[in-house]
Amino acid sequence: MKQLTAAIALLLLQSLVLSLSAADKPNIIFMLSDDQGWTETSVPMHPNISNSMSEVIETPNLLKLAKQGMRFSQAYSPAPVCAPTRISLQTGKSPGQVHWTKASRPYTAADGFKLIPPTNIRNISKEEFTIGELLQEAGYSTAHYGKWHIAGGGPAAHGYDESDGETGNEHAAPHKGDNPVDIFGMGKRAAAFMEKNIKADKPFFIQLSYNALHYPQNAKPATVAKYRKLIPNGNQREIGRAAIGENLDEGIGLLMAKVDELGIADNTYVVYMSDNGGNVRGGPLSGGKGDVREGGIRVPLFIRGPGVEANSWSHQAMVGYDFYNTFAEWAGYTKSLPKNVEGGSITHLLDGKETPVTRSREGLVFHFPHYQGEAPHSTLIKGDYKLIHLYETNTSQLYNLAKDIGESKDLSKSQPELASSMESELLTRLKAIGADLPEMNPQYDPQNPPQIRRGGGGRNREARGGQGGNRGAREGG
Repeated sequence: MKQLTAAIALLLLQSLVLSLSAADKPNIIFMLSDDQGWTETSVPMHPNISNSMSEVIETPNLLKLAKQGMRFSQAYSPAPVCAPTRISLQTGKSPGQVHWTKASRPYTAADGFKLIPPTNIRNISKEEFTIGELLQEAGYSTAHYGKWHIAGGGPAAHGYDESDGETGNEHAAPHKGDNPVDIFGMGKRAAAFMEKNIKADKPFFIQLSYNALHYPQNAKPATVAKYRKLIPNGNQREIGRAAIGENLDEGIGLLMAKVDELGIADNTYVVYMSDNGGNVRGGPLSGGKGDVREGGIRVPLFIRGPGVEANSWSHQAMVGYDFYNTFAEWAGYTKSLPKNVEGGSITHLLDGKETPVTRSREGLVFHFPHYQGEAPHSTLIKGDYKLIHLYETNTSQLYNLAKDIGESKDLSKSQPELASSMESELLTRLKAIGADLPEMNPQYDPQNPPQIRRGGGGRNREARGGQGGNRGAREGG
């Protein structure tokens, strides 16, 4: 009898410890916008660069959120297009390693370019251990709302208790009027998920993958009318993007108000970033969506949460797949992370320690061997320097980002030794992760070169390992 009583007491103690442990774990809300450039909010993204924000687009809720936490002036999306970023965020690996480097279909030999870009897997593997699965193991309830875009059976097959299914761009298109691209519908589902898990005394992870700034034509009519006046010389796309950016801000404001109402702000990390850069006219950055110049990969990022100093800054380089390690640390995950995870935790930055992020390899590599923003290229960012390797000409450009954020002064001729060593390191790194490289096209006609279509893909309908996935995952980001 005494043994039975002792066993029951032990079970009750273990249950109490687990309950206390769950209560101590922070909630995580990860909000991902779509195609939102570094300067497409009213949040200044660098304290010393006056045009690091929009002077027209009004995002007061994002500005409030940013001021409540830390802003990252040198945050990068894993890719300059959306689907590669999304699989990278789920796996903690770079798009080059998972062989998914383009959102729309890559061009083929028949498209006539000088190089044939590699094909993509375009279907997240069941073998990948996603951040959703990791957090489930750590005792979290998990949800993914909005744009999934990486096929593989959708979020439910990859560690998410609740989701909107295997969605792509087209699933947001019907949502217009008072709920453009389902911004407010996603918020309501997230609010219900929070309430349910607070009642169950269980920590939660929510990823809200918004479709905005896609479908700018779906913005609220009243907001569009406002920006027609604010941007009198703008085209319909510019006006719509500004309007739907403000609609997104409104939805985020409502969600943050719900967090406050539920009384969980002190134990909830809120992360906001974009999946890639945008095609923004003017501003301090060069390039845009579809290339790995700063305009294509440098994105807005700010984090609010326990212990994060209000209105603080970090100027260290970080990349989206660093969140895999960071979320694992927040969750108290004690097992070893999967082999070949490439990120590093940024928790020390949030504590105010301005030292580089520790990863398996120093520096950041971005691989875009495709025709979209420009011809196939890859880049290595290491310290203040950035090297861009161009595959068509087998040449490289070198920039000092600390002095030249706009990448206007190529230093490869004045600093040839540094350019050469960084080029060698870049190519070695790409080989180490098994990244696919473009190949020469025997059908190329130099007398009749095709034009790069910034937004789109080629005629290829096949994908590495099969087509896989829904139409939304196969089409552009």
